[in-house]
Amino acid sequence: MVNKESILAFFREKTGKPLGYKEIVSLMHLSHPEARALKRLLRQMLRAGDIVMTRKGLYGPSEDMNLITGRFEAHRDGYGFVILEKPGERDIFVPARWIHGAMDNDRVIARMENRQRREGRIIRILERATTRFVGRLDVTKAASYVRPKNKSLPFDLYVSPQDRGKARHGDSVVAEILSYPTDKRPPSGRVIKVIGKPEDPASEVEAIIEEFNLPRRFPRDVHEEAKLLYAQIPYPPIPPLPRGGKEGLKGAEGGLGLKRKDLRSLSTVTIDGERAKDFDDAVSIKLTEHGYKLWVHIADVGFYVGWDSVLDREARKRGTSVYFPDRVIPMLPKELSEDLCSLRPKVGRLAFTVEIDFDRRGERTGAKFYPSLIKSDERMTYTSVRKILVDHDRDEREKYEYLLQDFELMNELCGILREMRLERGSLDFDLPEPEVLLDLQGKPEAILRAERNLAHMIIEEFMIAANEAVAGHLESLGVPSLYRIHEEPDPMKLEEIMKVLHPSGKARRKSLKAEDFSRLLMEIKGTPGEEIINYMILRSLKQARYSPVNVGHFGLASTCYTHFTSPIRRYPDLVVHRIVREALTKKHLPDKRIKELEALLPDIAFHSSRMERLSDDAEREVVGAMKAWFMKDKVGEEFDGMLVGVTPYGLRVRLKDFYVDGFIHVSYMTDDFYRYNERSISLSGRNTGRTFRIGDELTVRVDKVDLEEREILFGIISLPSRRR
Repeated sequence: MVNKESILAFFREKTGKPLGYKEIVSLMHLSHPEARALKRLLRQMLRAGDIVMTRKGLYGPSEDMNLITGRFEAHRDGYGFVILEKPGERDIFVPARWIHGAMDNDRVIARMENRQRREGRIIRILERATTRFVGRLDVTKAASYVRPKNKSLPFDLYVSPQDRGKARHGDSVVAEILSYPTDKRPPSGRVIKVIGKPEDPASEVEAIIEEFNLPRRFPRDVHEEAKLLYAQIPYPPIPPLPRGGKEGLKGAEGGLGLKRKDLRSLSTVTIDGERAKDFDDAVSIKLTEHGYKLWVHIADVGFYVGWDSVLDREARKRGTSVYFPDRVIPMLPKELSEDLCSLRPKVGRLAFTVEIDFDRRGERTGAKFYPSLIKSDERMTYTSVRKILVDHDRDEREKYEYLLQDFELMNELCGILREMRLERGSLDFDLPEPEVLLDLQGKPEAILRAERNLAHMIIEEFMIAANEAVAGHLESLGVPSLYRIHEEPDPMKLEEIMKVLHPSGKARRKSLKAEDFSRLLMEIKGTPGEEIINYMILRSLKQARYSPVNVGHFGLASTCYTHFTSPIRRYPDLVVHRIVREALTKKHLPDKRIKELEALLPDIAFHSSRMERLSDDAEREVVGAMKAWFMKDKVGEEFDGMLVGVTPYGLRVRLKDFYVDGFIHVSYMTDDFYRYNERSISLSGRNTGRTFRIGDELTVRVDKVDLEEREILFGIISLPSRRR
C-alpha cells in the first residue's frame, strides 16, 4: 500500500539521494494503480512540505536536504523569522534579501544557511496567508497602487486601470492579490470593494472585519444543518432517563455506544462574565475522606457536530470564535453556541465530564472521563462570586446560601492547586486587559482595566487541571492527539528584560535563564514596574500553539497540556473531545485510524494556530480603534501617565485614568536632540542630559487622534518622575 509513511520510510531506509518519479516506481516495485496513487501523493506531500522537488525534477525528504518547514513572521523593518513547525527548535532568522516574496504568516520552506547564527533563506512558499487586504489607493499618471494598511506587508500592490473599478485616488479599498511579488516582478491585484470612511465605532468594527477577512455570517447549508439539528431534538434536548436514573443514558453517540452518566442531582454552577452568552463549562465539588473531588463539565459539542459534517467543516475553517466589545463572530451557529451546547441554568444539558480526585496537598490521585447529563443550578458571574468569597457581601451570601459550602471548597482547592503550580515554576502573569464599556448607541464611554479576581482564578485553575488530566490520559494511551504547547524562550530575547531591570548595566546578573522567570515575577510582585516587566517577559516568550507533538507548556510548567474545555469557541477542543470519546470506546484504536489521525492532526494544528493569531490581531485592532474613538473628543486635555515603551522613534505612554496608550514621536521632542541608548532602552538629551526610561511618570497632553491610523499622539507637559 502506498501512503505518506511508506514513501518517507522508503527514502529513509532504501535510498540516500533524491530520485525521479520513475525511479521511485521501479525501486518500490509499484503496480500501475499504485503508481497513479504515488503521483497524487507526491503532489500532496509537495504542498504539505514533507518532500521537495529539485530543479532537475527529483524528489527528496525536506529534512534530508537541510530544509525546514514553518510559518514566516514578518517584521516591519523588512526581515523576518521562520517559526518551525517541529516543536522545540529555535526560530530561523531571515534577512530581507532572502525573504523572496514571503509575507507575514505564510507557510514556507526555508534552507538553513548558517547554523551557528540560525540564519536561513526562504526557498518556497507552500501556502499564502494573505489573499486580500485593506489599503489606500494612490493614483498617479504612471500607475495606480494600493498601499497596505498593515505595515507588515512589504509592498504596494499594482492595480491596472480596468481592475480599479470605481475607486478613486485616496479611497480606502479592499484589494485582492492576483499575483504575488517575485525577484523579477512586483505584485498585482484588483480592487474588489471601496470602504467608506467609518462614521461611528460600529462601522469601524465593520471595516476591521473586512480588513481581516473575517466571516460575517454562516453559509446557508450550515444554517440549515444547525436548524435541522435543533428541530430534531426535543426541547430541552434530553432523552428520558430510566427509572431512578442509575443505569445511565445510552445516547446517540455516533454508534460508539457510550453510557451517559446522570449528574443532574449534583450541585453544579457556571461562572462567567456578565455579558457571556455561551456557557461551555460548569463545575461541581465535594469534600472526600482523602481530599477533594472536582467535576469539570464541558458542553458535549461532539455529540451534535460529527467529523466532516457541514457544521464541522465550517468550524474547522473558522478555527475559533472572535470576541469584540459590541459583538461576537462565533465558530458555531447560535442554535448550538447559545442554546443546545450552552450549559444554561435550570435545564438539562449534555456534557462531557472530567472527574478528578485530589489529595489534601492538591496532588491528582485519579481521573475519570465520561459523557454526562447535567443541570446547572445557577449562572454565576465573576463579580457575584467575588462578593461572596472576598467581600463577604451579606445579600449575595444569603441569595446563594445553599451553595456557600461549595464556593468555600472551590476557594480552598483553588488556593492549593495554584500554590502547587507556582512552586513547580508556572508563570503567574497578573496582567490587566482593557475593558471597553459602551453606551446605548454603541459608543465607548470608558476604557478601564478589566478586573481579574478570585473567581477568575478558581475557573482558571479548574480548567488547567481538567486540560492536564485529559492530555495525560491520551498520552498514556499513545493515542494521536492535539497538544497545547509552549516552548522555552529564545535566550537572545532575555537580554531586553535585563536592560530594564538594570539600565546602568551595573549589578546585572550574568544571565537570565528560562527557569528564573517564575522567581523574577514573584520578586517584582507589587513593585511599580511590575506590569511593564510582566509585559516584557510575555513579549520575550514564544507564542503558545497547537501541535500533534507534545513538548510541554513552558508558561504553565506543565509536561503535558491540551485544550479540552472550550469546544464551543475553539476547534482544537472539539477535536480532542472526539479523540477522548474514541479512546474511551476502544481499548486500542485500529492502526488505520491512528494513521488517519496522524495525517489529519498536523494541518488542523497549523490552521488552528493561524486562526487564533488572526483572531487575536483583529480583537487587538478593534480595541485600538475603540481607544481612538474614545479619545477623539479629548484633544487638548491633560492626563497623568506612565512610560511603557521606549524606541528610537519615540515614547509610548499609558494613561492612569483610562487604559489607553498614546505615542510621543521623537521629532516632536524639540527641547533637545535625543539619542536612543540600546543598552538601557532609554532616550537621552544630548545637551540637557534629560533621560526617559520605562516606568517613568509624566504628564501628557492629547495633541492628535488619528482615527484612520487608530493612533493617539501625545505631547509632554511635565518631565519624568522616577518610580524606582
